Amino acid sequence: MNPVERLRYISQAQGADPALVATEAAHALVELASVQPEGLVTACRRLIERNVALGPLWWLSARMLRAADPKVEGAEAARQLDADTTPACLAELLDGVGVAVAVGWPDLIAGALRRCGDVEVLVVDWDSQGAGFVRRLNDWGCEATLVAPSGAATAAVVADVVLVEALAAGPGGVVATPGSLGVAATAAHRRVPVWAVAGVGRTLPGPLWDTLVECLDNSGLEPWDRPAEVVPADLVNSVVGPLGAWSSPDEPAGSESAVTAALGASTCPVAPELLRVWERQ
Repeated sequence: MNPVERLRYISQAQGADPALVATEAAHALVELASVQPEGLVTACRRLIERNVALGPLWWLSARMLRAADPKVEGAEAARQLDADTTPACLAELLDGVGVAVAVGWPDLIAGALRRCGDVEVLVVDWDSQGAGFVRRLNDWGCEATLVAPSGAATAAVVADVVLVEALAAGPGGVVATPGSLGVAATAAHRRVPVWAVAGVGRTLPGPLWDTLVECLDNSGLEPWDRPAEVVPADLVNSVVGPLGAWSSPDEPAGSESAVTAALGASTCPVAPELLRVWERQ
């Protein structure tokens, strides 16, 4: 399969693990950069057009487009995605937590829960993914219960922590699976901690974050019909990533400034080629 056809196939992988999609895209883009380097900008834009909510694709594209050698940069990005330590860090932080809430089938959170079977997990169903996630957790020895969307708020109230996996993140908040906003808002109102889980490639610099959010707003879909929604930063108490929970030397963990700094702590540059808004196709 030539790289253009491979990228077209990857761009249609709706609902797949964002890190896996980005890793496969990295390999295809490296191949494309070897045989057709002039097509790299167009290929990156088309990938993002069809997967606007996936932060790792923005992160990967920005790195490759601004690199002196896109092939080397793409290979390194794929390596970092494969070596993401966020699940291990989250598992350590969940030690001693009694009840956690998650929405849908969050891949990074799943990796953490597989390592710590003593956490009771309430899984809020979304797009029929929750039932499969509950079965998988039970297979791993976790005590997991499926919660209908109508019970999401109640689940948030009785939990010790709400876990929101970021498809993308930036200074303004996180883009997450539908249902996450309601759970996070309820939890914040009842002072239940909300942890944003933002693995490698999920956090974006301000200009790219703003463009991503504008893309979602200009999708032509009503907010409740979109495949992802924005959870504002002021609902988040802590950000968990590959280095553990974010803390600032000058601010207590969970402070607004620490959370904003963590969500904006990106490892990719701002690529001007990506600072435009497309309509979702």
